[in-house]
Amino acid sequence: MGRDLTALFDPRSVAVVGASDDPAKYGHAVAAQALRAPDRRPVHLVNRRGGTVLGRTAATSLTAVGEPVDLVVISVPGAGFEAAVDEALACGAKAVVAITAGFAEAGPAGLARQRAVAARVRAAGAVLVGPNCLGIADNTTELYLASDRFAPGGVALLSQSGNLALELQLRAEPHGLGFSRFVSLGNQADVTLVDLVEDCSRHEATSAIAVYAEDFGDGRAFAAAAAAAGKPVVLLTAGRGTASARSAQSHTGALTTSADVVAAACRDAGVELVRTPREMTVVLAGLAGLTGPTRPAGPAGPAGPAGPGAGVRTRGRRTAVFTDGGGHGAIAADAAEDAGLEVPELGGPTQDRLRTVLWEQSSVANPVDLAGMGEQRPLSYADTVGALLDAHEVDAVLMTGYFGGYAASEGGLGGGPAGGSVLAEGETRAAKEIVAHLASAAGKPLVVQSMYPGSPSCRVLAEAGVPVFAATEDAARALAAMTGRPRPVDATRVAPLPRPAPPLSDPGYHGVRALLDAAGVPFPAAREITDEAGLLAAAAEFDGPYVLKALHLLHKSDAGGVALRLADRDALLAAYREMHARLGAPAYSVEAMADLTDGIELIVGVNQDPRFGPVALVGLGGVLTESLRDVAFALAPVPARRAETLLRSLRSAALLDGVRGRPAVDVAAAAAVVERITTVAAAHPEIAELEVNPLLVRPDGALALDARAVLR
Repeated sequence: MGRDLTALFDPRSVAVVGASDDPAKYGHAVAAQALRAPDRRPVHLVNRRGGTVLGRTAATSLTAVGEPVDLVVISVPGAGFEAAVDEALACGAKAVVAITAGFAEAGPAGLARQRAVAARVRAAGAVLVGPNCLGIADNTTELYLASDRFAPGGVALLSQSGNLALELQLRAEPHGLGFSRFVSLGNQADVTLVDLVEDCSRHEATSAIAVYAEDFGDGRAFAAAAAAAGKPVVLLTAGRGTASARSAQSHTGALTTSADVVAAACRDAGVELVRTPREMTVVLAGLAGLTGPTRPAGPAGPAGPAGPGAGVRTRGRRTAVFTDGGGHGAIAADAAEDAGLEVPELGGPTQDRLRTVLWEQSSVANPVDLAGMGEQRPLSYADTVGALLDAHEVDAVLMTGYFGGYAASEGGLGGGPAGGSVLAEGETRAAKEIVAHLASAAGKPLVVQSMYPGSPSCRVLAEAGVPVFAATEDAARALAAMTGRPRPVDATRVAPLPRPAPPLSDPGYHGVRALLDAAGVPFPAAREITDEAGLLAAAAEFDGPYVLKALHLLHKSDAGGVALRLADRDALLAAYREMHARLGAPAYSVEAMADLTDGIELIVGVNQDPRFGPVALVGLGGVLTESLRDVAFALAPVPARRAETLLRSLRSAALLDGVRGRPAVDVAAAAAVVERITTVAAAHPEIAELEVNPLLVRPDGALALDARAVLR
């Protein structure tokens, strides 16, 4: 069930240590917010000088309060922080919110202080948010312990940045979005992002969880918590660059960036990953559109949902784009496909149905274009939306263009006031009929892009829960969130890590082969040799053609340390003498040459990420791996069925099924080997990088032709 955070979000009493009348101090802002609900619970203000703060008598210490305090906010200089925490625990505090900074973010000494404080808090059976945080708020329990107000609603906002939280609040307001909770994560010395996601997933008033995080702590635990949340989790994060791959010693490490890891974790966990605060707001507004009518509009913009719901999103991606102008339709269709939606041509019966409600010059293929009919008959907007929602091959509708413009201006499109008024009234009636169509649309979502999103007719839609946007790309991204993203087979949760295996004692080539062979990964016959006598003995054990590899070289092919298709023992011996004279390697591997006919070379690797643990890579392999960069990622271990999904997601996936007369290869066999390799890597945390490249996949199975491991 996770940690009990009741004292944090619904305490029986609150104290603000460091409360101040000085507006420049954070203790002033928090105290002022805490006093917004003085009747909900006792609120005690503590200032070591006593006197009054915000017109109320301040205690000189927590002890002087004279009664137990459930939650204590500490906003004092760093030198007095530990003493304040100790006093809070002595006074019975079960939760501490630490505003004070100067700990882990200040260096090793600060980190040591932070760890010591967190240990004392846990030993007392209490919880600590922070330090170096900006407070918390819970609108459902009237707990206001942050410097700013958050409009009530259904979004729990967990943020490592105070300013970004404020920006999200401002961006959310025009969409009518509100917040159930706000938590500034701070340094996560005790209460972590994972703890908060788990608690918010159980919080009935929270219907979506919005996260801004730079430090996930245990990234795999975050992914697992998000996967189990049962409600949407939207993530905005930083640090998705390529710097982490610069020191990698394998193809797998060189190709794996922080962005790949985060994206794979989010996909596996069903998290909506966004890139900017604007995109986060757009996604939240789209998710909110699944809940229906909401609170009325405010002065900042059109009405909208108070918060996203946890309703089931349709998995269908087939989108009908509906417009009143060809340009808007074309742009919206491109935006929809960029967002991962499909814009297929509508079938004959649907086109025939549309022709009964539109005029001759209207386009009915998809995009569907009124071609000016809206000015003649505004209700054609509603008729068309209704027909599209009824179509069996349509999963969602994106309406784009001028709708809203007639009601926004009495003059219409250059017409007189009388004509404009008639069009405005017709458009508003059309909006109401669109809402009526949605009520019987079996959960199919509608998103609107309008040049006039604040118009009366668009407000009718927004008040009914239809997301309305000014930007086409925002409408498409919101619709993509509403329809849900396809999740891998068997990805209902993040695969647990296997128990750690005994550490790998021999990280050399044949040691790694033996490790994988024991797990069921097939290899050609091979022998390690150090001289000509050993080479001839190995050649006598199995027939040619042969492969000769120089060992203890990180990239054997690049160094000229691999010789292929050596027909017999004489050719093998000649290749050995030439290679040894040139490289002088201490050992070599003599191997049976695999039949490459009709085969495809893949790469399978696992890289240990410091936040998310083992991350798997599969893709097109061989010597062109880094040049083609046709790879896909997932958290390891990767079950075989999900591995097959990853392989079929590659740009070159068509090769697997045979092209230009070549037969299809055994993808199921390859996927089974992927599962075995990634399971081994996940059970060996001491291996920083494990790679099989190439993994030869033929019509009759899969065979690993090379392997390497890099220890931490």
